[in-house]
Amino acid sequence: MPAAKTKVKNIREKLSGIQASLKAPKGQTNKFGGYKYRSCEDILTALKPLLAEWECSLIIHDEMVEVGSRVYVKATCELLDSSDSNAVLSSTGFAREAEVKKGMDDAQITGSASSYARKYALNGLFAIDDVKDADATNDHGKSKKELTNPVSTEDLF
Repeated sequence: MPAAKTKVKNIREKLSGIQASLKAPKGQTNKFGGYKYRSCEDILTALKPLLAEWECSLIIHDEMVEVGSRVYVKATCELLDSSDSNAVLSSTGFAREAEVKKGMDDAQITGSASSYARKYALNGLFAIDDVKDADATNDHGKSKKELTNPVSTEDLF
C-alpha cells in the first residue's frame, strides 16, 4: 500500500496513483507482422492488483450503436471508489464491427470489436499511451496515403 494512499481524499487522486503505478507490458506478438502489442486482457491483468491496492473497482460494459448502416461497439469503463459510492470516473471507446472478416463468424466479429473498444476505453481512463503500439502505427503493408483516419466520438453522433 503506497504511503501517499493514506492521504488520498478522492477518486481523482486514486486514479492518479493508479495511472502512475500502472505497467501494462505488450505481452502479445502479432503472428503476421511480428510486432508486440498489449491486449485488453494484458491491461486488466496489470490493473487488478492496483485496483485492490487503491480500494477501487472497475466495471466495463458494451453497447451496440448503429451509425448509418454500420455498427459500432461502444465500451464504457467506470472506475468506482470503494469508500464513496457516488464517486465514479468513466471513459468510452468505440470500435466498428467489420462487415466481413475471413474465418470469423458474427459472434467473433462482435467480440473482436468489443475487445478493441474496451482496450481504447481503458487507455483513455488509465492514460495508457498507445502511440508506439502496433495498433496505432502498423499499416499492414499499406502506404500512408491508403490508411483511413480513425473515427472520433464526434463523427459518431
